[in-house]
Amino acid sequence: MRILHTSDWHLGRTLHGVDLLEHQAAFVDHLVDLVAERAVDVVVVAGDVYDRAVPSVPSVRLLGSALRRLSELAVVVVTPGNHDSAARLGFAAELMRPGLHVLAAVDRLDEPVVVDDAHGPVAFYGLPYLDPDTVRHALAPDGADGPLARSHEAVVGAALDRVRADLATRPGTRSVVVAHAFVAGGAVVERSESERDIRVGGVDVVPSAVFDGVDYVALGHLHGAQRVGAAAGSHPVLRYSGSPLAFSFGEVGHVKSTAVVDLAADGTVEVELVAAPVPRRLAEVTDTLEHLLDGRHDDLVDAWLRVSVTDPVHPDHLWARVRERFPHALAVLHTPVGAVDSPRLRVVTAETDPVEVAADFVAFASGAPASDAELAVVRAAYEAARASEGSE
Repeated sequence: MRILHTSDWHLGRTLHGVDLLEHQAAFVDHLVDLVAERAVDVVVVAGDVYDRAVPSVPSVRLLGSALRRLSELAVVVVTPGNHDSAARLGFAAELMRPGLHVLAAVDRLDEPVVVDDAHGPVAFYGLPYLDPDTVRHALAPDGADGPLARSHEAVVGAALDRVRADLATRPGTRSVVVAHAFVAGGAVVERSESERDIRVGGVDVVPSAVFDGVDYVALGHLHGAQRVGAAAGSHPVLRYSGSPLAFSFGEVGHVKSTAVVDLAADGTVEVELVAAPVPRRLAEVTDTLEHLLDGRHDDLVDAWLRVSVTDPVHPDHLWARVRERFPHALAVLHTPVGAVDSPRLRVVTAETDPVEVAADFVAFASGAPASDAELAVVRAAYEAARASEGSE
């Protein structure tokens, strides 16, 4: 069976104020073409299809169009993530067209979508994002003395116990779990700054061993495509497909992709990562303003850019001058190199010379000590103020 695994579309998200909906629509077009070209049997979307619980109207329309087009070509299974509202995303689950399944109900997560191929049935279990505070009562085993522990590991582990119990009643059935969670184990897991913090009680990690007993785990939440858990060649296979677009400069090094998963008759898995279209590359540059403007970085003119300007003193009209050379610069930072040391903290009393306080502020704000001319202006203003007070 051929499965296309994607997640974290975040429809409606912006990048430093840039509307990404047009680029997200281009990704949907790419996805539809990929499903058709690769003869995909099942598309799984592992959460965070929207960027917020109450999405914008254009985002809703784009998702509706995406699900309609994909479900005309393959079976589609969608689960909510921590950005989605499970209730809103799944409100019409019973009314969906044939072949489109939104698995949003916690009390039914052990009821799979079963799809047959030439080698028999494959059960797809959907685990929406499981907030421990919300579901630890509902997922507690029958006869338990109280709710589950207040942790992601406890609630996801209880969910997988239910999945394995159902799977045990289906001998010979291969299995796929579609889950939205932060799963780690074995190799270092790569996080990025655009992922929302889901810690409860200071912990957000689910050990990969929780998912033992299934064939493939299609994960959502982390925006970098990566395998987690056991080493390559072992079982089960757990993978994040990653987001289709970069949503922060922390994702500069990511190669965005979609996972095409071939599930063999014996449950073994092969994964191919297919690169996603890049609407505009993301880049960072650090240099003096003179070097930024003299042409040596013009290969970055077309990129979405984070610029760090290293001049010791804050240049005049910095944002406007950088944007004139780099029209797609989204963040311009002054990170001075060789600036004066921060002035020492001092107690300001009635006897402290106000001109010295003003000089400290100039050094702090500009990265350079106040010049004689600046000090003269400050002192003249102070003395004029004192004279005005004395004349009243």
